[in-house]
Amino acid sequence: MVFSTSFDSSSTVQRNTTLIIATGEHTLGSSPPVWDSDVNNPTPTSTGTDLDLITWASPSDPANPKNWSNSYKWILMSLCVIMTVNITLASSALTPASVQIAVDFNVSNEISYLVTSLFLCGYILGPILWGPGSELLGRRLILVITMIAFTLLHLGQSLAPNIQTLLVTRFLSGVFGAGPLSTWGGVIVDIWPTAGRGPSTALFTASVFWGTAIGPLFGSFITESRLGWRWVFWAIMIYAALCTILTVLIFPETYEPLLLQQKAQGLRRMDPAATKKIYAEHERHDWSIKGILRRTLYRPFSLLAMEPILVLITIFLSLEYGVLYGLFEAFPVIFEEKRGLSVSNDSLIFIGIGIGTSIGALLNVYLDGNTPDIIMKWQNSPPPENRLYGAMVGGPLLVVGIFWLGWTGEYSVVPWYIPALSTLSLGASISLVFISFTAYILDTYLIFSASAISATVMIRSCVGAAFPLFTTQMINKARIIYCCKLGMGVNWVATLLGIVGLVLMPSPFLFYKYGARIRSHSKFAPCVDLRIAKELAVNEELNEKDDIEV
Repeated sequence: MVFSTSFDSSSTVQRNTTLIIATGEHTLGSSPPVWDSDVNNPTPTSTGTDLDLITWASPSDPANPKNWSNSYKWILMSLCVIMTVNITLASSALTPASVQIAVDFNVSNEISYLVTSLFLCGYILGPILWGPGSELLGRRLILVITMIAFTLLHLGQSLAPNIQTLLVTRFLSGVFGAGPLSTWGGVIVDIWPTAGRGPSTALFTASVFWGTAIGPLFGSFITESRLGWRWVFWAIMIYAALCTILTVLIFPETYEPLLLQQKAQGLRRMDPAATKKIYAEHERHDWSIKGILRRTLYRPFSLLAMEPILVLITIFLSLEYGVLYGLFEAFPVIFEEKRGLSVSNDSLIFIGIGIGTSIGALLNVYLDGNTPDIIMKWQNSPPPENRLYGAMVGGPLLVVGIFWLGWTGEYSVVPWYIPALSTLSLGASISLVFISFTAYILDTYLIFSASAISATVMIRSCVGAAFPLFTTQMINKARIIYCCKLGMGVNWVATLLGIVGLVLMPSPFLFYKYGARIRSHSKFAPCVDLRIAKELAVNEELNEKDDIEV
């Protein structure tokens, strides 16, 4: 929370003691303490009397990204979608080519699976750098740097002379590809108030799975054509180059603390003598190497170590992510080995995941608990728990989809379309859970949301990278008991994952009931809604007294 300070043409500083919460959404008439965004000092740091601290001139200041026109915001969200689809498409497009890559480079199938797994391993390192980095250097710089690097690295993959070069460049592509995925969550918080955050989060999260779902289809048709698997990389590179050009041309800076710093610097340049004491909160952070490391590399780990809500959400999302990437290796067993489908026809099954995620995204908009009346009642800062209804529906759908796919996919006498239809349930579940929990994280951590998203991306990517490596082995080679000669089979692997899903299924219900209590002890969550709840309780008590007197 900071005080609003405006500057007029006569170089006179006009001080205004209206308090604005750091999100720019909620205005109070009192002067509670100022919230310090330093991760290791998240408690109030002043008594609200520093009149030189600069913020927006008014709640309707056009320089505030939240006050930009909706049409411009949706242009930025369109860029978000095409960029996200580009990166997630790259993560899965090479799965149909793994056999051909193994043959061309004379390596085992397990080594060829690393083409996908190492890309996801890049997602583990990338979020540590880019999410917190965007809270330090701004969103635009991180997006531009990572997209340029992501584009150029595909040149090395296209021309790779050996498997070592291919694997190293795939890993680095994952590192830089994680930049936009870690940053766009923060951008959504930057530009959207509570009312618009639900649909934009749904669109962003759904686009993550659209790219992942169409990747195998995209890769299989190019791989089976006369062009060969190397042209998968050339096509993705052309797509990435387009996204990079659009980012450079149309994407502005959206990170509020950096914009306020630029505003303070501009005022000081206009009249150094009159405005020499003007400053922005972002300038007062510790810019030593230790301070920078604490606010960037350490922050996601601090969140995971100190935030139980984030830990449980990360575990649930990791299971969903692992199941999704495990499908890339399970589908060839179910539809190619057991039912004789070609590689390209097998890849068509992933369309069901894409349709399911689209259905889940639409359902989540309907299930979003933040209606206009509730948003108005809570003065634009309703409880984050209102975002959890989608996860409450998505959890059971995940369990249903896993058992459905496993027990119908195991037996070849079951027609191919029966297990294929389970992808609708799985896709809807993945979308509902991811959108719901992502919105919950954004609303809970606000200014720290990019770091919180980075923490979840980092852990779930570990799981996603591991699943393709052992899925086939579990199905064909792992033994339920020592004397068993055959693998677990699709059915028992699905049963194992389904049981884990059953254990995690109550999580959103528990968060809904106890989330506010847990958040009240958080060192990172501003908990604006809890302060408003106290105000509402006082007002309700006063109204009851007035009614009694009447």
